[in-house]
Amino acid sequence: MEIGYRVKWAGRFTILALVLSGCSQSFEAADATNAEAVAQGKILYAQNCAACHGQNLEGQPHWKSIKADGTLPAPPHNDEGHTWHHADTLLFDYTKNGGASIAPEGFKSAMPAFSPPMSDSDIWATLSFIKSQWSPKAQARQARMNPKP
Repeated sequence: MEIGYRVKWAGRFTILALVLSGCSQSFEAADATNAEAVAQGKILYAQNCAACHGQNLEGQPHWKSIKADGTLPAPPHNDEGHTWHHADTLLFDYTKNGGASIAPEGFKSAMPAFSPPMSDSDIWATLSFIKSQWSPKAQARQARMNPKP
């Protein structure tokens, strides 16, 4: 009993130390089935995205209505939104470089660029988490937009 208890807590402290030290695995794709990417992405989402897109990926109220400044409120990243309507590369570029970098002429985006502070791997992990929250139907539809490796 005593040894099992120590091993259990040692494992928890090891995981905590890795998280606090910033050591993490590197990710190069948005993969909702990769448990490590999803776990890391959940933390990164809370730190970088939830303030605008909601703790539960619900987005801001009236996200389809243009605000006085010409921008749209942050959309949901759940099935109610349109994130799953886009290929991984577009989602990655939009997050990394900000909405203005790829918005069509006349569209004013309030989405800031997240590189820095987020690395490419951080962005892929965050997208992995977001994708993991979609329904199987939304995941399947979105997967058809991504080239097969």
